Amino acid sequence: MVSMKMKKNNKVVLGLSGGVDSTAAALLLQEKGFDVTGLYFSVKDDPEGLQKAETAARQLGIPFIHKDVSALFEEKVIDNFCSEYIRGRTPNPCIVCNPAVKFRVLLETADETGAYHIATGHYAGTYYNEDADIWYIRKSANEKKDQSYMLYRIGQETISRLLLPLNDMEDKEQVRDIAREKLLENAEAKDSQEICFIEEGEDYKSYLAERGFVSPKGKFIDINGNVLGEHQGIINYTIGQRKGLGITLGKPAFVTDIDSETGRVVLGDNDDLFSREVISNGNILMGTDIASSIGFTGLERNITAKIRYAAKPADARIEVLDDGRIRTVFSEPQRAATPGQSIVFYRDDIVIGGGFIERRI
Repeated sequence: MVSMKMKKNNKVVLGLSGGVDSTAAALLLQEKGFDVTGLYFSVKDDPEGLQKAETAARQLGIPFIHKDVSALFEEKVIDNFCSEYIRGRTPNPCIVCNPAVKFRVLLETADETGAYHIATGHYAGTYYNEDADIWYIRKSANEKKDQSYMLYRIGQETISRLLLPLNDMEDKEQVRDIAREKLLENAEAKDSQEICFIEEGEDYKSYLAERGFVSPKGKFIDINGNVLGEHQGIINYTIGQRKGLGITLGKPAFVTDIDSETGRVVLGDNDDLFSREVISNGNILMGTDIASSIGFTGLERNITAKIRYAAKPADARIEVLDDGRIRTVFSEPQRAATPGQSIVFYRDDIVIGGGFIERRI
């Protein structure tokens, strides 16, 4: 059970993957006088990954803890990942993992070892609003690497104890230089792959098939319901997809909708992918009870929202509906808002909430 009453100290448990980001984060914390312990948790059988993390800890001269969290990861992340694709949605497993596995295990380990702080190598920062007594995630100084989008679902206790040493790193080479200066073995290591539990060279379709998740063939239709041909199962497609459709229409065609109930995949033009309104569920508004926010309309000047990790935040307003879902209205149409992905809300550089995209209007 995570303690809410632990006194602050200089001990910190750092998520240590063995990559250059988390290793550089450990070095920066050490320079600031923190007593760092590295935590590596296995989500699958990965001796090579464990060895890299152990080597990094040894070179850093810090205590090292290894935990097998594969059962928890299977329950919270992989089950969700597979079921979302079967429903015709496109999940982002990191967003699910962060509150349910990664930061949960970091906090538990910190409590077990008497550490107050936790830390990761994410490119993001934190911000405390003293007047409102609310902690927020904020954007990184490195706009290209900013990962604040990925952290929008973590809670108040997590953020209040979280240290993000890479927040001020404006360039990845700065991070590598920190590791180079200490002659660390991972200074030139390439960035980790996007989905940590899928083997390099394997795609998500093969992964789903190996686990017995398949979907029957169905019909491609146009936006008017006319049948265009046969597709290979809805798990093979995502909103906005153009390549690999397996159908020739004499002009570029894009997936504009997926109906898991009928098994039909809608194809259309690029223009058909743009919409100004998005409905999201499973929403979070930092420091606010969604139920008490019914009817709230975010008309503040600096509210922006982004519909995927790589998107730029765009001007928008948000309205909390009676059922707790949120309707986001963008000033300009957004391309390919995808069910299963997240929409994240910002005020200036502060993350104020977000939710899972249900549909676009």
